[in-house]
Amino acid sequence: MTAPLEFTDAARERAVEILSRYPAEYKKSAVVPLLHLAQEEWGYISPEAMACVAGLIDCSPVKVAEIATFYPMFNKEPVGENVLAVCHTLPCALTGCAGIFDHLSERLGIGLGETTEDGRFTLRKSECLAACDRGPVLLVNRRLHTHLTPDKVDEIIDGLEEG
Repeated sequence: MTAPLEFTDAARERAVEILSRYPAEYKKSAVVPLLHLAQEEWGYISPEAMACVAGLIDCSPVKVAEIATFYPMFNKEPVGENVLAVCHTLPCALTGCAGIFDHLSERLGIGLGETTEDGRFTLRKSECLAACDRGPVLLVNRRLHTHLTPDKVDEIIDGLEEG
């Protein structure tokens, strides 16, 4: 059996702060911010992470899993250090997102949903990233890059590779 996960001291302090925003009878409402904290802490939301969050809000891990699996921003399996999400909705498709995705795939040597062998990059497609007038767009972790070209993509990847 896998040992239960526990937050680091710093993350535990943040969890206490998050929980303090909610009346005790509504602490289950803190599930989404606590899942974000868990993802920051461990990189993805494993069943053990769901159980940890469930313990903080006094509910079953199944209830936490229902929420974690509903929202696409939660990673349910390990991902690379940098998650690259290319918007593929119609406005970005009209501005060339398929070419951007293909360029990233070729440059990194990975396909959709895959992670590079060194664990640095995971490549995904995304639903609308709310920058329809600036496509094609790429979300790198939490930073949005707009008006992409293959050269701009190379600059982004070069910067990430350099650290």
